[in-house]
Amino acid sequence: MNLILPPQRSRIREDITQAVGDVPIVRLRRVASVCETSSCYLKLESCNPGGSIKEKNATVLVNQAEEAGLLKPGGTIIESSSGNFGIGLAIVGAARGYRVIIVVDAKTTQAFRRMLKAYGAELAEVNEMDASGSMQKARISLATHLAETIPGGWYPCQHYNPNNPDAHALFTAREIEEAFGSELDALVVGVSTGGQMSGLARYLKPRYPNLQLVGVDVQGSVIFDPAPAPYKMTGIGLSFRPPNLDYEAIDKAYVVPENLAYSMCHALA
Repeated sequence: MNLILPPQRSRIREDITQAVGDVPIVRLRRVASVCETSSCYLKLESCNPGGSIKEKNATVLVNQAEEAGLLKPGGTIIESSSGNFGIGLAIVGAARGYRVIIVVDAKTTQAFRRMLKAYGAELAEVNEMDASGSMQKARISLATHLAETIPGGWYPCQHYNPNNPDAHALFTAREIEEAFGSELDALVVGVSTGGQMSGLARYLKPRYPNLQLVGVDVQGSVIFDPAPAPYKMTGIGLSFRPPNLDYEAIDKAYVVPENLAYSMCHALA
């Protein structure tokens, strides 16, 4: 018996940026009781080459900067990042020959620092803390100064760049639509810069009029709660309201204590 196999997409990529996206989506069956009565899925963005969804933002923003002439051969990419977006930029920078400087702070883990250096990035550190125990404002200030004083410097500024949501409207949202067709009732997203949530809303809301978009933030961040407090978690939360976040598109929002968030991450793993 001869089997006729469907045509396969080429798995060969010309550079690392083309390997971003197209990650597995897996069904959750045992992590919570809701999984027994509803179909719950997890999109494994950690399967991107550098381990996070932020590589999509890095690739799209660098492509846009190159096309606009903001980033030229021999240029320097500068960004404030607690880890994932910095790693994404370091990966793209290594692939395309750019110098990369990432502004970090005391909350940046040693694992992230080692990864950034392994991908060739240079680290600049700040230690000035604001009311919520965050150093994001100080990081942004230093990144702005470096971009203004280093010849050929380009600062994508993920927190304020209006193009930041593009990566998720162009890629993440379409990947979700391709996977679920018309069967999508709710989407839960951790919120930080607002780029992911806003990009997903821009593409998916017109196609799924009844879709419930749920935002999740960490206690101490002021994205949904105006009362700042110190928190240790990185990669989620902000000490200011993100201008890129489309609050009108969010149907429900939750602020989660850090101990619950860490415990749930362990349970999912």
